[in-house]
Amino acid sequence: MNIALQSTDSRQLVPENPRLNPRPVNALPTISVVAPAYNEEEVIAEFHRRVTDVLTKIGAPYEIVLVNDGSKDNTLAVMHTIQSLDANVTVVDLSRNFGKEIALTAGLEHTAGEVVVVLDADLQDPPELISQMLAGWREGYDVVYGVRSQRDGETWFKKITARYFYRLIQHVSRVDIPRDTGDFRLLSRRAVLDLLRLREEHRFMKGLFAWIGFPSKPIYYQRDPRAAGETKWNYWKLWNLALEGITSFTIGPLKIATYLGLVVALLSLLYAAFVVWKTLAYGDPVRGYPSLMVVVLFLGGVQLVSVGVLGEYIGRIFNEVKQRPLYLINRVLSSRLRAGMGHGSESP
Repeated sequence: MNIALQSTDSRQLVPENPRLNPRPVNALPTISVVAPAYNEEEVIAEFHRRVTDVLTKIGAPYEIVLVNDGSKDNTLAVMHTIQSLDANVTVVDLSRNFGKEIALTAGLEHTAGEVVVVLDADLQDPPELISQMLAGWREGYDVVYGVRSQRDGETWFKKITARYFYRLIQHVSRVDIPRDTGDFRLLSRRAVLDLLRLREEHRFMKGLFAWIGFPSKPIYYQRDPRAAGETKWNYWKLWNLALEGITSFTIGPLKIATYLGLVVALLSLLYAAFVVWKTLAYGDPVRGYPSLMVVVLFLGGVQLVSVGVLGEYIGRIFNEVKQRPLYLINRVLSSRLRAGMGHGSESP
């Protein structure tokens, strides 16, 4: 059956963004804040204080999920002290250090809120923006993510490399990963549940957040320096994280290795034809040991680089097919919100 509508009527019937499912303007969901921490004893108490102040002002039931990622200092002891004084805190103690990406996954799996906010324990991402993120959730967005308009307290080299890394991965990835965006974001419950269905061991969370899709909205903010302590991300760890991101979301390096091999092979054939022609035309004998060594070493380098790229992907396949659990838990101390949903304190 065909239905004819006047243009003015159709504009009235179509919402501004038909993908959105707005919530009531005064909706107050239960909130979970997740913060993985590794050797953050100097800042974790201040983190708890600031987040608690923000969530108390919002007025919704909440919990703060602190994940101890195998810290070697007194981070876990501080967490236990906080949890003993505040029933809104959950402490997840992993059996060892598994890395931030997996620790974040463990925290997400131990949340009970209708919305989940991911925060770094170093307070570089201001928790005061949670209210603004909730406004985006009420508009109907499932993901509200923070975009860094300015990065204070970081070296010029880190700023430059981060800037171009995000632009590189956005161009080579089949997933639209937002630029200048970290883990700081708000997720709806359905977004969290679908995110947790992705069980790969090599986890680049910024890419996984983008992969699940769902209506998303950016908010821009100025990233602060660390509140205390020192960063645990040296340039070697950042380089490995960049490799994880590239190899997890694109096979571009494999294609580049293939194209590079084709180009080198074509140039080699052209040069070989030139040598044969020159010898036949002028009787020029084969000579030039230094140039020959350069060519051999260049070809060997191209081959080794190509094998190395292939090895990166094969190594990841090797790790994934073993299907080991992402992490193991030493102990969980549950918050009031989590316990109210049937999850008591656990000691596996």
